Amino acid sequence: MPETFDLIVRGGEVVNHAGRGMADVGVRAGKIVRVGDLSQASAGEVFNAAGLTVLPGVIDSQVHFREPGLEWKEDLETGSRCAVRGGVVAVFEMPNTEPTTTDADALTDKLARANHRMHCDHAFYVGGTHANVGMLGELERLPGCCGVKVFMGASTGSLLIADDEGVEAVLRNINRRAAFHSEDEYRLAERRPLARTGDWTSHPEVRDPQTAIQSTHRLVGIAKRLGKRIHVLHITTAEEIDFLSHNKDVASVELTPQHLTLTGPEAYERLKGFAQMNPPIRDESHQAGLWRGISMGVADVLGSDHAPHTREEKARPYPASPSGMPGVQTLVPVMLTHVANGRLTLERFVDLTSHGQNRVFGMANKGRLAEGFDADLTIVDLKARRTIRHEDMETRSGWTPFDGFEATGWPMATIIRGKVVMRDDEIVMPSQGEPCRFVETLEGVG
Repeated sequence: MPETFDLIVRGGEVVNHAGRGMADVGVRAGKIVRVGDLSQASAGEVFNAAGLTVLPGVIDSQVHFREPGLEWKEDLETGSRCAVRGGVVAVFEMPNTEPTTTDADALTDKLARANHRMHCDHAFYVGGTHANVGMLGELERLPGCCGVKVFMGASTGSLLIADDEGVEAVLRNINRRAAFHSEDEYRLAERRPLARTGDWTSHPEVRDPQTAIQSTHRLVGIAKRLGKRIHVLHITTAEEIDFLSHNKDVASVELTPQHLTLTGPEAYERLKGFAQMNPPIRDESHQAGLWRGISMGVADVLGSDHAPHTREEKARPYPASPSGMPGVQTLVPVMLTHVANGRLTLERFVDLTSHGQNRVFGMANKGRLAEGFDADLTIVDLKARRTIRHEDMETRSGWTPFDGFEATGWPMATIIRGKVVMRDDEIVMPSQGEPCRFVETLEGVG
C-alpha cells in the first residue's frame, strides 16, 4: 500500500545537509518524515516544485518589529507579513520597544501580541540592563526567549550597557549565548560632534571603524576571561573579521545583506538618510573584508536587522534622521543574487540562513531540512529575474533601500510546519506563527 502524507513537495531540487539533488519532501503532522523519491506516494496536498529549489526554511535572527510602542513604523503583524513574503519562516525580534522587553511581563506581552497575529514563527530577545542583570539567568530560560541582547553602544536609556563591568555582570549571570551590538559608546560620545548637518557621508566618520573594533576587542576579552559564549551582531569592518577568526571558540558572527551589498559614500549620496543604519554602511575595503568572512567561514549567520522608520523620519537632516532600514523581505532575493553572481554558493547561503541559526542558537527542530525537523521550507526560483520595488514591500514604512535592485532568484513559497503560508507573492494562510523552541530551555515549554 502506498505511503500517504499530509503534504508532498514534489519534483524540486533539494539543498540540505546532504548537498544538492532532486528529491521529494514528505510531511506529516507538521514534521518532515521523508526526503527522497515519493513518486508512488499520495498526499492530501501536493506542491509541484518542478523547476524550483527547495531550501531549509530561512530564519532571520535579527529583526525590530517595533511593537509595542512604535507601531506607526511597524508591528508584529506587518513585520511578519514582510517575513513570509520574503521566504522567511521564523524571526528573532529585538527588545528596544516601548516599553523595553526587559522583564517577564514584557516578554509575556509580546508573545500574547504575536499569538494569532504573526504569520511566521518567532522568538524574542530579552534586553540586558544594569537593573535586571540579576534576573537574566531566569529570563533567558523563559519560553519564547531566544536569548539576551546587549547594546554596548547606539542605544539610549536602560538598554545601554557601555561599561566593561556591566557587560561582565551580564555574562556572569547567564548561561546561553548572548547577542551584542558592539560599538564603543565612549568613543561615540567623543565623535558625535563630527556629524555634519545634512551630510550623511559623515555617518561612517562619526561611527568610524575603530568604534566597532575597540568594542569588539573589549567584548571578546571579557567573554574569553569568563568562558562565555557571545554572538556579535552586524559586523562591518575587515579588522573585526580578522580578529574574530581567531576567537571562534567564544564568538559567533552575524553579517547583514545591507553591509554586503551597499557601499559608502555612494549609498549615502544616492539614498541619503535611507542608507543610515548602525553600525554604518562602510566603504568597499571593509565590504571586501566581510565577503572574506563568508569565504573563510568566519560568518555564522545572516540577519536582516530589519529596523524600519517612516519616510518622514528618514527625511530629517542628518544627524536628526534615525538609523535603521527594512530588510527581512529582501534578504532572500538580495543574497540569491549574490549566489547567481558567484559571490557565495547556494550551500553557503543555506548555512548562513538556517543551519547557522540552528547551530548558534540551539534551535529545537528548526533550521534543517531533515527527517524529524519542522517542515519549514523556503522554495525559490533561482532563475527568476525580478526588480525589488517600494510598492511591493509589506512593511508599514513602505520603502526599501533596495528599490530598483535587479534580483536574480526569488522566493516562490514559504512553508511553515507543513502549511503553505505564502505562494507566488500572496499570503494564503495567515497568522499561523508559533513560538520557537530551544534545546537549552526545553524544560518548562508546553
